[in-house]
Amino acid sequence: MHGEYKVPGGKLVIADVETSQEAQGTPGSLAQVRISGDFFLEPDDALETINGALQGLPATSSVETMAGVLARALGEDVVMGGFSPEAVAIAVRRALGHATGWADHTFEVIRGEAELPFMQMALDEVLAQEVGAGTRPPTLRFWEWERNVVVIGSFQSMRNEVDPDGVARHDITVTRRVSGGGAMFIQPGNTITYSLYVPASLVEGLSFEQSYAFLDDWVLGALKELGIQARYVPLNDITSPSGKIAGAAQKRYATGAVLHHVTMSYDIDADAMLDVLRIGREKLSDKGTRSANKRVDPLRSQTGMSREAIIDSFAAHFASRYDTVPGEIRPAERRRAEELVESKFATPAWLTRVP
Repeated sequence: MHGEYKVPGGKLVIADVETSQEAQGTPGSLAQVRISGDFFLEPDDALETINGALQGLPATSSVETMAGVLARALGEDVVMGGFSPEAVAIAVRRALGHATGWADHTFEVIRGEAELPFMQMALDEVLAQEVGAGTRPPTLRFWEWERNVVVIGSFQSMRNEVDPDGVARHDITVTRRVSGGGAMFIQPGNTITYSLYVPASLVEGLSFEQSYAFLDDWVLGALKELGIQARYVPLNDITSPSGKIAGAAQKRYATGAVLHHVTMSYDIDADAMLDVLRIGREKLSDKGTRSANKRVDPLRSQTGMSREAIIDSFAAHFASRYDTVPGEIRPAERRRAEELVESKFATPAWLTRVP
C-alpha cells in the first residue's frame, strides 16, 4: 500500500507499507514499512531506524502513537530536514487507507452570484454537511458579497466587537459564522472570500494548526505566482512583507466534514473598518503594532490587478494542482440554506448567542 504526504512548506514523504494478516476480528500489524522522499536526514542510517521502529505496530495506530514511537526511536541527535515524525505517520496512515490526499479527490469549483450575508453563513453550513454526508464532492467556493458586512466569530461577543453607531453610519449588516476566530470587515468588491469543504479524511491526523497550514498551502502558491511572497503565520493568518493579507477560520463537523474559509483583503477602507470594529490594545499588541489604521490593500497594491483577475488566477492555480470540475449550488442545497437562515442564522438567538 502506498501513501504520500507533502509537508506544507517542506518536503514530500512517501510510505510503502505491507501489513500482516491476523486472526479474524483482530486488526493486522505493520509487517514492513519503507519510507522515502525528497527530505533531508542525518545521519542517513536513521532511515532504517524509522522503517524498523514502525514494524509490529497495529495497523490501526493513530498518528500520535506512531509519531511518539518514531520520536523515541530517533532520539535527539537525529536531524530531520523538511519533515517530522508526524509527517511520516500521516504518510503511513494514508497508505493504510485511513486518510486521503488531494489527489484522491475531484473538487467542484463554484463561482456564484452575490448572496445576502445570512445566506452566505447558511450555505457554508449546508455545503460542508453535504460533503460530510457524501452527497457532494469536496468543493472550493468563491464568495460574492451583496452588501457591507461584519462577520463575527462563533465565540465573540457582539457588544465587545462591534460599535453600533459605526454600524449605522456605514450601513453594516452584522452576522455570525459557525467557526471561531476574529471579526472580519467586508465591503463588496474589496475582499476575496473563499471556502473549502473537504472530508475529514483529508486532514486526518493533523492538528488544527497543521490543518490550517495544509489547507492554505495552495493559496500561498497562487500568491507566489502573482509575485507576492506570502507565508502562513500560526494559527490562522496569511501575511507578506507588506503586512497581513488574510485570516482563516475552520469548523470540523461530527459528520466527517471540515469547513475552512478565508477572507483576504483586496482594498479595505481602513477608516470605516476602525469606525465599526472595536479593536483593542490587547489585540493590537500581539500584531506588533500600536495602530490598526494602516494600508489594508495588500492584494491590490502588491499585484496591480483587478479583484476579478486575482480570483481567476487563484482558480486556475487550484486547477493546476488538483482535479477540478465546474460546480454550482444545487436547488435542494439552496432550499436547505434558506431554511437555515430563517431557523438559525438570522435569528436574535444566534446573532447574540454571546451578547
